[in-house]
Amino acid sequence: MRIDVWADLVCPWCFVGKRRLQRALQDYTTALQNNDDVQIVHRAFQLNPNASPHSEPTIDHLAAKYGVTREQALGMMNEVTEVAAGEGLNYQLDKTMTGNTRDVHRFVLWAQDTKPESAQPLLANLYSAYFERGERIFTINDLVPFAERHELDALVAREVLEDRNYIDVVSSDQAIARELGAGGVPFFVFNNKVGLSGAQPVAAFLQALQQAS
Repeated sequence: MRIDVWADLVCPWCFVGKRRLQRALQDYTTALQNNDDVQIVHRAFQLNPNASPHSEPTIDHLAAKYGVTREQALGMMNEVTEVAAGEGLNYQLDKTMTGNTRDVHRFVLWAQDTKPESAQPLLANLYSAYFERGERIFTINDLVPFAERHELDALVAREVLEDRNYIDVVSSDQAIARELGAGGVPFFVFNNKVGLSGAQPVAAFLQALQQAS
């Protein structure tokens, strides 16, 4: 089973979707006693490819974008924070920053090619760092320490990020998502057969897994 997942690292629903997919896979393998290998592949999708390389507090960004106060912007985050809590995720959206995610996508894509088994744990760590710990994940200096934590070569990671490696893959992934009709993320494709859009309930993921088997 191959599952392609288009997501952005600053998308709060993407982390929720990742958690629900994991729960569905646990239920799926248990219920059907299915021991087939499952390959989850990260695909890049930037919600705002033109975002500034200079990060700013997400609250300020939302307030300016929608013409509301900082308190109202924080209130806009309440729904996803409550949903995330139901999945065991402790979102601290008042601490997050908004920035350009091109480099973090390049970083994950490189890790996925270099050490495939590290990609999903790395993604989970990056999501948690951003949404639960308020860490920045936008610059080379932000990202290189994550390589060390996942036993990836930090010097090579820095070289990849300083060069233009994987920029074409980021653009290609985004184009493929649009060709498939994905206007947003998360977006899941199971075995190139079944597509699922959004952080759907676990039951919807289970149905997609069964249909794609």
